[in-house]
Amino acid sequence: MRWILLLTCLLAGLAQALDYQLQPRQIAEGVWLVEGSTDNFAAENGGNIVNVGFIETAAGVVVIDTGPSRRYGEALRQRIEQVTGKPLLRVLLTHHHPDHVLGNQAFSDVPIAALPGTTRLLAEQGDAMAENMYRLIGDWMRGTEVVLPSEALEEGELEIGGRRLRLLALRGHTGADLAILDERSGVLFAGDLLFYQRALTTPNSPGLDVWLADLDRLEALPWKQIVPGHGPLATDAAPFVQMRDYLGWLDGVLRQGAEQGAEMNELIRAPIPERFAGVSLSRYELIRSVSHLYPRYERTAMVRVDRQE
Repeated sequence: MRWILLLTCLLAGLAQALDYQLQPRQIAEGVWLVEGSTDNFAAENGGNIVNVGFIETAAGVVVIDTGPSRRYGEALRQRIEQVTGKPLLRVLLTHHHPDHVLGNQAFSDVPIAALPGTTRLLAEQGDAMAENMYRLIGDWMRGTEVVLPSEALEEGELEIGGRRLRLLALRGHTGADLAILDERSGVLFAGDLLFYQRALTTPNSPGLDVWLADLDRLEALPWKQIVPGHGPLATDAAPFVQMRDYLGWLDGVLRQGAEQGAEMNELIRAPIPERFAGVSLSRYELIRSVSHLYPRYERTAMVRVDRQE
């Protein structure tokens, strides 16, 4: 009898330990934010490092991203129902990275919409990304499988439940990046085109120049509040300023390194400017960005022998 009691207590403790304890915060009329940490993936946080959101309409709720696991998606759905009491209308995915889409299972009975490029990338990379998440956060991922979007989105206006959303199809972060402006409230869900107080990630970026051009388009929108993919909510242009500064610095490190013929292991030790000292994971993400982007810079800097005079 005692061992049954001990096992019951152990299972109850495990369930409690794996509770995301999501706390939606209303940031505008009908607009809610669930903010993640700016840390890296870890068993301690269950991969809860991402900002997701939801928007209430007259007919129901639009969800923006679903989080890093089935367990997260289920917790998110439960909290949405508790907060709004309304049915779910649609899920919009900003891009295909695992922390934004592996909660899709919890919404498989709802239309899940994304840019065609996002669906393609998730089909190509989803299983490998999910396997990596299992290694990184363990039991939090139990039962999680990749669920692909069921609808395709394109740039333009989306009228849903009497609410108008402006959709932008951009490319800088992954090659297929959706940004969403709720025109009624002025809340801009920028996805991972904007990181704030957290170093950006570059595994699928087509180029930092493309990313910078996307920032110009986003900043020109009539936004009032900005929800970055990672980092705190902002009511001014500070995320754009920090992103441009960081991207410019990163481009300079890579470009100068390629011109000087530097090795990767030299660049990953480049000094982090003091102004980025408070940006989470700067060194870690510099190491990753060098591995992702530097070969491209090296090829650009190379002079072909057969074209030398």
